[in-house]
Amino acid sequence: MKRQDKALRISKILAGLYPTTPIPLDHTDPFTLLVAVLLSAQTTDKKVNEVTPELFRLGPDPASMAKQSVPNILEAIRVLGLAPTKAKNVKRLSELLVERHEGEVPETFEELEALPGVGHKTASVVMSQAFGVPAFPVDTHIHRLAARWGLSNDSTVERTEKDLKALFPREEWNALHLRIIFFGREHCPARYHDLTACPICSFTSTKKRQLDEARRDKRQ
Repeated sequence: MKRQDKALRISKILAGLYPTTPIPLDHTDPFTLLVAVLLSAQTTDKKVNEVTPELFRLGPDPASMAKQSVPNILEAIRVLGLAPTKAKNVKRLSELLVERHEGEVPETFEELEALPGVGHKTASVVMSQAFGVPAFPVDTHIHRLAARWGLSNDSTVERTEKDLKALFPREEWNALHLRIIFFGREHCPARYHDLTACPICSFTSTKKRQLDEARRDKRQ
């Protein structure tokens, strides 16, 4: 099956499974979303959602967060992976938002990626979910599934993002990246996955084709 045909079929399946696409990280505005996404690196969304109520009580906006000490921020997020580095980044990021952007989260990729701890994926999430700008953030689930489904070659996240943007309509990107994440978590684990029973892997997976061919060869 051609990539474009697979992409169309996948999009229809995911839209049927997830007609709505709530953002899994709890937030109230672009600033709290930005911080939550930054904190989610190498940590589950569930764990981030457990610590952000206290963190955002201390600093609900850039000006308030900038006044917090790094130890105070660290105490609130200590259970997260890479907590010391994240605490320093949240503090400095908040200071720069006040100093450079009048306490507002900027609405360009360039300005977002210039902030401490904010890479392209984090900026893409904020641009798409806070400001409605079409973007295709690629996390580990999306990178893994794009390769498993034969939509990209599993080389780099940059290549995966480029391939997915070429395959899917621009107006679908913001919802689709969340749908793929939801599907990966609920239906398509990395290990011990029955490809034949999966509603998407059953017709897309290169690995499944290899297994089918090996079984056929064994029978012959």
